Amino acid sequence: MANKYLNANDLDCPLPLLKTKLSLADLKSGQILEVTATDPTSWEDFASYAKISGNELVHAEQNSGKFIYRIKKK
Repeated sequence: MANKYLNANDLDCPLPLLKTKLSLADLKSGQILEVTATDPTSWEDFASYAKISGNELVHAEQNSGKFIYRIKKK
């Protein structure tokens, strides 16, 4: 269950990741942000961002051109 949701559909790189970073800033450690996106480059971007930022990508799913990510704030 996510603590916050972000709709990044129809946004091109780097906006989904930038909006994710801003949304995570509002969360407390251990809380989860769920992001939906339609940009196919987000698949690799979110995995890389999680490793670099120290946040945990706890879920990543592709479904009919939509991508769903759940990121747990460190």
